[in-house]
Parts: sequence; C-alpha cells; structure tokens
Amino acid sequence: MAVANQTRPGRAASRTRWARRETLVFYLCISPWLIGFFLWTAGPMVYSAWLSLNRWDLFTAPVWVGLENYQRMFQADPDFWQSLKVTTIYSVVSVPLHLAGAFAVALLMNQTVGGINYFRTIYYLPAILPGVAVAVLWIWVFNPQFGILNMILHWFGIEGPNWLGDPQWALPALILMSLWSIGGGMIIYLAGLKGIPRPLYEAAEIDGAGTIRKFWNITVPQMTPTIFFNLIMGIIGSFQTFTAAYVMTNGGPRKATFFYYFYLYQMAFQNFRMGYAAAMAWILFIIILVLTLLVFRSQSLWVYYESERK
Repeated sequence: MAVANQTRPGRAASRTRWARRETLVFYLCISPWLIGFFLWTAGPMVYSAWLSLNRWDLFTAPVWVGLENYQRMFQADPDFWQSLKVTTIYSVVSVPLHLAGAFAVALLMNQTVGGINYFRTIYYLPAILPGVAVAVLWIWVFNPQFGILNMILHWFGIEGPNWLGDPQWALPALILMSLWSIGGGMIIYLAGLKGIPRPLYEAAEIDGAGTIRKFWNITVPQMTPTIFFNLIMGIIGSFQTFTAAYVMTNGGPRKATFFYYFYLYQMAFQNFRMGYAAAMAWILFIIILVLTLLVFRSQSLWVYYESERK
C-alpha cells in the first residue's frame, strides 16, 4: 500500500507536466497568428481609435481634440452626409441586383449541358480581374461618343446619355458596372445548389409539383443560408466601394459618385487630416456592424437550416 501511495503523486506530477507541455506547444503553434492579429489588426484598431480623438497631419505631433472630429462630421460637414447618401443609395440598389443576378446566373450554370464548365469560367473570370483594369475598360464602354453601350442603344434609335459626365447617370452607371463581378456570388450560389439533396426534387415530382413550385418550395428555402452569406458580404463590400469612383469619376460629376470610402481617402491622403479620417473609419465600422447585426437578427425569420427543424 505504501508503494502504491508513493507512485500516485508521481503520476499526478507527470500528468501536470504533460498538460503544461501541451499548453506550451499549443500557444507556440498559434503564436504566429496571435502576433499577426495584435500587430496588424488589434493594434492598428486601437491606435486608430486614439487617433480619431486627435488632430494629426502626418508631419507634426498629434494634438488632442477629444470628440471634435465627430462633432464636426455630424454638424458641420455636408460632404460627410453627401458621401453617406451616395453610398447608401448605391448599396440599396446594387446589393439586391447582385443577389438576384448572381442567383439567376447560378441557376443557368447549374444545368447539365455540354460545355457548361467553359461558361462557368467565362462568368467567373471578371470577378478576379484587377479593379483598376476593369474601371478603365468601363470608361471606354461608357464613352458617350464611341462607347459600345451607346452604340448598341443607337441601333435601337435611343440616344445614349453621357454616362459618367451627367450627375443623373453617373451613379446608375457605376451600379450597372458593378454587375460585371456577379461571378463571385455565382460560384457561391452554384456550390449551394449542388448541395441540395436530389431526393427532395424527386419526391416533389411524384407529388405533381412543377418547376415553379419546386423552385419556391425547395430551391429557395434550401438556398437561404447561401443568400444570407452573400447578403452580408454584399453589404460590407458595397460600403467600401472606392476604385470605380477614384479611377472613373473622381467623385463627380457634382459629387454624384462621392462615395464614403473615397471621401475618407481624400481626408487621409490628400488633405492629410488623419485624425478626421480615422473618425470616419470608425463611423463606417459602426454602420457596417449595425447593419450586419440587424441582418443576423433577421435570419430567424427567413433563413432555413435543416439542422434546426423542430
């Protein structure tokens, strides 16, 4: 008995040393991610929050101003409200168009016909092209004199507008151009469509359901998690629109395409008002966070999860 009692503390100490060694190995393995997170994400976020309470032009020492940047933004800066208005209109129109357009193309690309893989590649390629190159291409497309879009309208006897030079048409032109990249959403929808169990459609066909009935009662409910994901990503992406406005219109004409991200860039890297730009970045973060949380709260009303069936 005495020998057994002496060995138990030794085993316990050995297990403790082994647990500590496992813990040390665990933290060593995740240390690259932790270092990167604190160095490149958490650290800059904390610094930008502090910077938003200062006045700084990159060349002199920051001056503490408290909430002055936020007060000026909401009370004395009409450009802030204009940029928020333009971005909101763009998001409200472009996000639903992206969702519907990508879903429709995914339904077409889900057919079993010859050469379908080539069509999938063709539709997806624009989503991976550089943004600046795409913007330059669409400048030619929207050219009022020899652009292909106005040329097509002319064939039907329609006088095309000055797409990028008319304040009434500049923002719709950028919304139209944004549909160029629906291939990214199409691929995600296509993956979701491939995951719908085939027996559901077979059972519906036995019950006499037609194409439309199967679409609304099987395809759409089964695809709501994918739609939910694309909706979240679409909202986040639409509020960060920058390249098209910077390359194609420079925020004009008459600030018709004066996007929030573009204004933030101007404040930071053209006017060198880094504190004000940091405050704008935090307001944008809060807007996106609130919208994302609202969509998450609404998912119980319209998103269908098979595992949560009662």
